[in-house]
Amino acid sequence: MPAQLVEQREGAFQKQPTIFVGLRRPLAKTKKGRRSTRYYKEVGLGIKTPTEAIDGNYVDKKCPFTGNVSIRGRIIRGMVISTKMQRTIVIRRDYLHYIPKYNRFEKRHKNLSAHLSPCFLVKEGDVVTVGQCRPLSKTVRFNVLKVEKQQIEGIQKKKLFRVY
Repeated sequence: MPAQLVEQREGAFQKQPTIFVGLRRPLAKTKKGRRSTRYYKEVGLGIKTPTEAIDGNYVDKKCPFTGNVSIRGRIIRGMVISTKMQRTIVIRRDYLHYIPKYNRFEKRHKNLSAHLSPCFLVKEGDVVTVGQCRPLSKTVRFNVLKVEKQQIEGIQKKKLFRVY
């Protein structure tokens, strides 16, 4: 993978560790539009690898499709409420808690942070599926696997209560 084809946004040189960058002669068998020198994998669990992860030119070592992260443990759905961090989003999970004394339920929610790979385009209000992985930072233990676009507009995006 030549250096000019890789998206360089960090201070250090970014490359995929499984790909040799110093290849002197170009490969004759590569197709136009697709590079054979890109590492990607299936995460399993019936989740398809996005085409942007296969054809893209980003380098993200915490991406479950192109990096060194395995998905194991819980698979969770939630609504995106914040995309202000770099490559990290905040997800809101709504649930009902039973109060035996009153024989009723009360609404509760939890927020959790998840790593967002550059192969996904996410806006606030979208519903995402995240999978548990090893700790990626102090608060991040999940990775985005799938995005479902929502057509809800305005301030109602965050106000909706959904049980997943």
